[in-house]
Amino acid sequence: MLGKRRGRGPMATRRSTIVLAGLVPVLLVALAKFADLPMLAEARGLVFDSYQRLAPRPYRDGGIRVVDIDDESIRRLGQWPWPRSDLARLTRAIGDAGAATIAFDIVFSEADRTSPARIAAQEAAQGAPPAALAALKALPDHDARFAETLAATPTVLGFFLTNDKGEAVEPKAGFAVAGTDPGASLTRYSSAILPLPPFREAAAGLGFISNRTDADGIVRRAPMIARVGDALVPSLSAEALRVAQGAGSMVVKSSDASGEVNAGRPEAVALKIGQAEVPVTERGELWMHYTAAAPERTVPAWRVMQGLPPAEMQRLFSGRIVLIGAGAIGLRDLVATPVAERELGVVVHAEAIEQIVLKDFLYRPDWTSGLEMVVLLGAGGLLASLLPWMGAFRGALLGAGMLGAVGGGSWYAFRDRNLLVDPAAPMLALIACYIVATLFTYIREEKQRRFIHGAFDRYLSPELVKRIADDPGRLELGGEVRDMTVLFCDIRGFTRHSETMGPQEVIRFLVDFLTPMTDLLLARRATIDKYIGDAILAFWNAPLDDPEQHDHAARAALEMLARLDRLNAELPKRKGSAWPGKVEIGIGLNGGPCCVGNIGSSQRLSYSLIGDTVNLASRIEGLTKVYGLSILMGEALAERLTGFATLEVDRVRVVGRDRPVTIHALLGDEYLAASEAFKALAAAHAALLAAYRARRWDEAAKRLEQSRAEAATYGLAMLYARYEESIRTCRDDPPPRDWDGVTVVKSK
Repeated sequence: MLGKRRGRGPMATRRSTIVLAGLVPVLLVALAKFADLPMLAEARGLVFDSYQRLAPRPYRDGGIRVVDIDDESIRRLGQWPWPRSDLARLTRAIGDAGAATIAFDIVFSEADRTSPARIAAQEAAQGAPPAALAALKALPDHDARFAETLAATPTVLGFFLTNDKGEAVEPKAGFAVAGTDPGASLTRYSSAILPLPPFREAAAGLGFISNRTDADGIVRRAPMIARVGDALVPSLSAEALRVAQGAGSMVVKSSDASGEVNAGRPEAVALKIGQAEVPVTERGELWMHYTAAAPERTVPAWRVMQGLPPAEMQRLFSGRIVLIGAGAIGLRDLVATPVAERELGVVVHAEAIEQIVLKDFLYRPDWTSGLEMVVLLGAGGLLASLLPWMGAFRGALLGAGMLGAVGGGSWYAFRDRNLLVDPAAPMLALIACYIVATLFTYIREEKQRRFIHGAFDRYLSPELVKRIADDPGRLELGGEVRDMTVLFCDIRGFTRHSETMGPQEVIRFLVDFLTPMTDLLLARRATIDKYIGDAILAFWNAPLDDPEQHDHAARAALEMLARLDRLNAELPKRKGSAWPGKVEIGIGLNGGPCCVGNIGSSQRLSYSLIGDTVNLASRIEGLTKVYGLSILMGEALAERLTGFATLEVDRVRVVGRDRPVTIHALLGDEYLAASEAFKALAAAHAALLAAYRARRWDEAAKRLEQSRAEAATYGLAMLYARYEESIRTCRDDPPPRDWDGVTVVKSK
């Protein structure tokens, strides 16, 4: 009898679904890589750029020099273009110093306008004397002198490649092909902008100076060869190297040469220039391995033109390939490279030759694309298969480990093997796989949590949102009673300040005030309840327990005063500030039971607190103006701040309260409280209050006078003036026998 077939359980089905969900982005990235989408190509280039910035090619002297026609050369020798006679002198000086090749990253496609014959023609049109014209015509032609110098020295001239109107190119170098002609894979142009025919005939070589940038404008590869019509033409760097070696031709090695496996059309893989063999891409380009800035590679043109000693000229140029380029402002051929946002184009040619001479290449062979695809599919498939069986933390560790392995392997290949292996696509596949699989795993469980976060993140503290998300029942109206510390802060005379400002200035002033004060409060673990115009309401010990709430509140209040002093000193001087001179604040502190929680309506909740403790803190803040003190607090809080510098101020009956409250001034921290001067003042102050409340008016007046000067140093001058007035009033008109020493405040 056949047994029952065992079906797949819901857990297995869910895991299989997650695996498939994770595989989808892996396959999509693989398709994008196969199509070589521009986004991935740009990411690959940026990764390789970062490698070169982290570990540029160490500069070694490869026998290359750049003569730069820089700003100083223009300043010293005159405006560009220079007469060709000057360029002839520059070329001759470098050639006489023993240069192996002199290559110009300049295209001489037009005749010299400063030649004597051209000037004579211009002057003839202006009616110049025949004798003067004859003298001018008898002078040597500048272009002819330059052509003679080119013929007398091993020189290479540059030309531009173009797909617009131009000329056909007859290269000086011959080309042979090893294998099947790979010309179809090379970058093709229709024509070129060439030097003048006399210069072409005189020069030993011709090479194009056009650099091809990637889509983001960065030169990562230097072309070695290109096709113009049906002709193969070399770059300036390749041609300079050929002329320096005295080679007559170059050999293009095809992908099917020497028995190499070739799928599809043949492509260029290498270029042999004399004794040097250069690995190239299918487009005939060399992957550039740039150095950091190397000033020793460059010689300013003015130094050569003004005449260096022969020994120095030979040291600089003998046996070297010399490239001449224009770097002056308005002339400079600037390109972006992986290691420099702006680099001279001639330096790219120079670095290409250096790499060839030093055999310090970057390689990106065809098999790297296959390796990258294998890593992408293998690592992505493995991650998608393992994530459903792992928790969030272990899954994150696995994903991070795989990312590190892929990135580390690519970096190792570059740093130790000069191989360019692209980690971008495999890493993108891993990241996408992890994100999709993780989201798919938790999408149902997290639906309610995401809703709560989206609804309340802007209104409640992050900790409160977390508590509500963990227990949605907390969304109900109501709260809990906790022992808390409350702070009210208000700007004194805000209405007076704002009368002199426009609306935008008022806003700037409030931002400048509220931002640093809020930072201080949050640093002391306060919860900001609300801003009421220029006032701040903050509290401690909710929603999180704070065993040091009283200490934090006292220190926050003192720090707010200190910060306000700095703002008063700095902001009025700041340009564009709306700070209205000296600003003063009053701070009321109180401690005791409060009801804190989600208070409001069924349509909108606000996490806030209510209770007598809060109301009294607001009233105490208002009393700071009455007593001329910056910080006042209730007796319950003062009893818990025994280590701080506090003084009893008065017993008052505030508006809306029948029971009087004793208010205290907070003057400083424990360092002030421990000073002998403050201890003496505190004792004298207590004796003053005791005499006053015992109706000993003369004794109270005497003690007041004895302490007045010291009290003023602690900011108590206005308080003692109020005491003086009260003592005088009571002495002149004694209060009734049932007087309890309580001051009645009739306004808020």
